[in-house]
Amino acid sequence: MRFSLVPHRLFADYTQITPELLQAKGIRLLLSDLDFTLAPKSVRDPDERIFAWIKSLQEAGIQVMILSNNRSPVRVERFCKDLGITYVGHAGKPSTRGFREAMDKVGVTEKETAMLGDKLLTDVLGARRAGVWALMVEPLGGAVGPWQKVLHALQAPFKAMRKE
Repeated sequence: MRFSLVPHRLFADYTQITPELLQAKGIRLLLSDLDFTLAPKSVRDPDERIFAWIKSLQEAGIQVMILSNNRSPVRVERFCKDLGITYVGHAGKPSTRGFREAMDKVGVTEKETAMLGDKLLTDVLGARRAGVWALMVEPLGGAVGPWQKVLHALQAPFKAMRKE
């Protein structure tokens, strides 16, 4: 079992993850967290930027799927339905169960999969444990509330250790 809190790559936001970047790594499946990764939690519906970004990835042959720990499927289901993509809910990140389920659905290997998220203890750790390329973004809408601010401050040293 792999254990690392260090993301492979760090980006300002999801739009910096391009089809060319993913294709260069042989990625065919991009798993993504939803809250604070693609939209602030307060945003109910995808905007035109997300639609355009998803379309560019799909046109390049890269499937996008949401991998969410949300306990209720309502938000994720609505967001994904609007985008025309699928999801694995109640994924249990950093457990590898949700990662395996998503890869099995699409028929890809760890080497063909990347995970995009904003949190080290769920998204990055889960990706590293599952053997997939761990991509991290700064939280959209910023860290909200004192606890999230502390968590994001604690992530800084691990972000600085990334190799790529």
